[in-house]
Amino acid sequence: LPLAVAAIHSERLELATGVAIAFPRSPMIAANIAWDLQQASSGRFELGLGSQVRGHNERRFSVKWLSPAPRMREYVESVRAIWHTWSTGQPLNYEGDFYNFTLMTPNFTPEPLTVPLPKITMAAVGPMMLRTAGRVCDGVRLHAFCTRSYLEEKILPELDIGLNENSLPRDQFEISGGGFLCTGPNDQSVEEMLDWVRYRIGFYGSTKAYWPVLEQHDLLDLGQELNYLSKNDGWSKMASLVTDEVVRHFAAVGRHDEIVKAITERFGGLTDAIGASASPEIPADLPPDVIQDIQAI
Repeated sequence: LPLAVAAIHSERLELATGVAIAFPRSPMIAANIAWDLQQASSGRFELGLGSQVRGHNERRFSVKWLSPAPRMREYVESVRAIWHTWSTGQPLNYEGDFYNFTLMTPNFTPEPLTVPLPKITMAAVGPMMLRTAGRVCDGVRLHAFCTRSYLEEKILPELDIGLNENSLPRDQFEISGGGFLCTGPNDQSVEEMLDWVRYRIGFYGSTKAYWPVLEQHDLLDLGQELNYLSKNDGWSKMASLVTDEVVRHFAAVGRHDEIVKAITERFGGLTDAIGASASPEIPADLPPDVIQDIQAI
């Protein structure tokens, strides 16, 4: 709903789901909503999809957890198959191990788009999901729980494996996100941001699916401690286990007069778009000239 409002009340803003949880939604539903948002925004919409982790699928959304990477591949393929049918009028015929779509009547076929089809990007952390994103998507949305070392040594090689099976060249495949942003006009505001990121790292680090990132820095023991707290109502204690050194693995940190250099060191040369996560409660209040410098990185 917020994207629908933004689509008709903006002209230049690029819009995307970041991300829409895939498995609780049929690909048909995702395809239809994305189609409408793309038309309403005059071609400025991007469908960002993500699998979420097993616990949330089974216990929060009450959906089965079945071979997530192959299933995500079929999800993207079936959305594209549906769009192809709507674009060309050809019969719908997608049959896979997890999804089957073979019926599309004129009554349920939307009006043709007057703009190009939406791009599809996918959230990915582990090797199989990264390869899947490289194979079938237009880009990957990296989780904020990501470090420069993990990005260089683990993420990029896995994406390259997937891209070798994709008709899309690397320069048209967008890598975005992958970290946190801690900034403000003074040291106190930066410290407030650091505390927020400290909690987020503790929250994400308690989930086993994200432990490969911690293992990259010999921090598996931290993940195990955080996981224990998550199972024993210790959510409020997690942040105290996350040191400043750990935070700086995950975040670009600095005052407004320092943050461009910090972002360059943290993200520069590795990602195509900076999608760093920042606190919604603590405004970064970046001045226009700093924003322009960041855009130039």
